[in-house]
Amino acid sequence: MTTTLTSLPAADGFRMPAEWEPHAGCWMIWPERPDNWREGAVPAQSAFAEIAATIARFEPLTMLVSARQWRQARAMLPPSVRLIEASSDDSWCRDSGATFVTDEGGRVRGVDWRFNAWGGLYAPCDQDTLIAAKMLEVERTPRYAAPLVLEGGSIHVDGEGTVLTTEECLLNPNRNPGLTRAEIEQHLADHIGTSTTIWLGPGLVDDETSGHIDNLACFVRPGVVALTWCEDPLDPQYAVSRDAFERLSKARDARGRSIEVVKLPLPGPLFRTADEAIDADTASGTMTRGIGERLGASYANFYIGNGLVLMPLLDPAHDGAARDILAGLFPDRQVIGLATREVLLGGGNIHCITQQQPAGRPG
Repeated sequence: MTTTLTSLPAADGFRMPAEWEPHAGCWMIWPERPDNWREGAVPAQSAFAEIAATIARFEPLTMLVSARQWRQARAMLPPSVRLIEASSDDSWCRDSGATFVTDEGGRVRGVDWRFNAWGGLYAPCDQDTLIAAKMLEVERTPRYAAPLVLEGGSIHVDGEGTVLTTEECLLNPNRNPGLTRAEIEQHLADHIGTSTTIWLGPGLVDDETSGHIDNLACFVRPGVVALTWCEDPLDPQYAVSRDAFERLSKARDARGRSIEVVKLPLPGPLFRTADEAIDADTASGTMTRGIGERLGASYANFYIGNGLVLMPLLDPAHDGAARDILAGLFPDRQVIGLATREVLLGGGNIHCITQQQPAGRPG
């Protein structure tokens, strides 16, 4: 049994490392929820399997999978991927999974945030609330139980004391209605070791997570942020991206540096087709995936692994430019693009379905 600590991570000398720091591995959850994934989730499973197999070439990967999907997952995944039986409500490991923190001695612990399915977006979510604790139990990693409702996709850190987030998400009354901005900043400081919070305003247009930062902007190294950028004044994303750019241009990080902004093109816009729609009644669920809905597509939703940047391919008109930009930002990593529209149809992308575990030892 893993130990649940009563102290605070920062007080114990722990901080959340940047995603580009060395990993012990990566975690994912196998998709099967019928009211979120079309055609019995088989197309999504193919996409998840390709993502998992690619990451597993660079670092160990663990897939959490239900008992009823075990044979299917084992048949579709390479032998190098570790399967662990675990119940879940959906497959967004970034959001329901543990956030790992480390100290200077190389010890690793985990933060278990409160999870309420993105402000009550769907039910049930009782199994997802246990995912973080199960991950830490498997790894025998000490656990901090955070009092804050938070999903991992709502924060991005530089590993040097700065966290990037959005007001639309963390200040949303469907998450922590009783907390002020200052109180949320203090919870972040206490649990991921940050001293500076950079607040952007709204997130990506039509992002059903209420504006997760990982669809809008992310650190690519200290002092440098990649930002989803829209050139069309008639697109609602145009004003959102410019507001974010202005805030970033005025910001300073925890070390006092100004922020360099690198613009990533906005794919599309992309919309759900008739054969991609899901009727909640026929799927016996709580979600509806309607024809013509705008999809929250973003090239910022990539994963940084050991020697790897895994990016979504979403729009042939912009895929090449986005890949070139990321290759320039990560010259020491192999940039690989995968077609991930099937993941996008469920409401997220590569970053949303992965959760990195930093290198180190439990302690």
